[in-house]
Amino acid sequence: MVTMKRGAAAVAAIALGLTGLAACGTDSADDQGHVYFLNSKSEIVDQLDQLASMYTEETGVEVEVQTATSGTFDSTLTSELAKSNAPTMFNIAGYDQFAKYMDYLEPLTDTDVYDLLTEDGKAYSYAVDGESYTLPYAAEWYGIIYNKAILEDYCSKSYAVIDSVDDITDYDTFKSVVESIQENKDDLGLTGAITSPGLDASDAYRFVAHMSRIPLFFEYRDNDTTFMPEIKGTYLDNYKDLFDLELESSPTEPGLLSSKTYDDCTAEFALGQVAFYPNGVWAYSGIKDNEVADEDLGMLPYYMGIEGEEEYGPAGVYDASWAVNKNSDEKDKQATLDFIEWMVTDDEAKQILAKDCDLAVPFTTFGDDDQPDNPLTAAAKAQFDAGKIELRSFTVPNQQWQDNITNALVEYAQGTGEWSAVKDAYVNGWATEWANNEESLGMLPQADKFSAEG
Repeated sequence: MVTMKRGAAAVAAIALGLTGLAACGTDSADDQGHVYFLNSKSEIVDQLDQLASMYTEETGVEVEVQTATSGTFDSTLTSELAKSNAPTMFNIAGYDQFAKYMDYLEPLTDTDVYDLLTEDGKAYSYAVDGESYTLPYAAEWYGIIYNKAILEDYCSKSYAVIDSVDDITDYDTFKSVVESIQENKDDLGLTGAITSPGLDASDAYRFVAHMSRIPLFFEYRDNDTTFMPEIKGTYLDNYKDLFDLELESSPTEPGLLSSKTYDDCTAEFALGQVAFYPNGVWAYSGIKDNEVADEDLGMLPYYMGIEGEEEYGPAGVYDASWAVNKNSDEKDKQATLDFIEWMVTDDEAKQILAKDCDLAVPFTTFGDDDQPDNPLTAAAKAQFDAGKIELRSFTVPNQQWQDNITNALVEYAQGTGEWSAVKDAYVNGWATEWANNEESLGMLPQADKFSAEG
């Protein structure tokens, strides 16, 4: 594997906005081809370097991994793809990136590694005219996380409206429980029933990138489609009901929510101060080793009172994908596909992805023993094992759409704006930003027939 002395490597990495191995796509000295992976997930740099070293030692094929520094991946990828020794594989996250880099994407439908994807993995692979171009490698789920110990304590009280958490199967019941806990929070030793709906930039994604997709899913369901460039916001009143419930039942005054950070909100739950926390499996890293035991972590779906929602479990999100550079040399493309296939089939490599990277990898080669040691992941998957359907997270236009909703939510929470502004940002902003995308990117997602199974 090509390396550089640490001092020179640091200079090169800073210049490129990269971290990790310093060499960038040098020509292979033999006929095996080489792999140059430009990675966007800084939290798994060490694990990717380990995988690269293992594969090179096992096969002799050079594997170089570079990781763009935070906030620079898009600009770094654009720059690196323009070079003669460009990445042979890179990350794609979001439809805007997919459309922007479409001219660089190798078709993957007929490859052996694509065949190894689960059906959910294939459903989330970005496709045009029936041809898939990305390989999702991280399945994650989000819903309403809860503390079993707090709920068991609550259920033992005379004022409890349920006998056990298993009784929470719809929004009306959930709302009754939240309101009851909030009313009796002092007796329960809590600061609120549910974490603060933080609207600081670090936390707003919970409401504009994730919770916003719940009403979108059901509007698509009603229209038997998987994409519409214009929407009505049919279920935004349901979204409002849940958001209002959080405003009224959290430890933070609504006027202070714009400065409430992700770490603040995670701490409220991790320290046992609240019973519920709308978030995803990734929150486990901030919850563990605090006041909530692993065995006390559970997850409910995002209940909002939408007809038919009781059939669904937590929402799935598969934003992180691998892509192969179609402009790479043929032997380098094959080397890259072989490396990806090795990562999802080799027993030791699979353990690194699942256990060390904490990824639920949506390939059929990953069995029950190849899952991350994350009780929230286990809680989400248990619902699917019990017959719940995964609620699919359909793509949203871009960051601007999310920012506009955040701004409107802040004004609404503070009492300086009306809910109509949130609806305008959601509905009219949707049409505006997809129109902007079509003009700038030249394409829109393709609509398929809706499937309840996602």
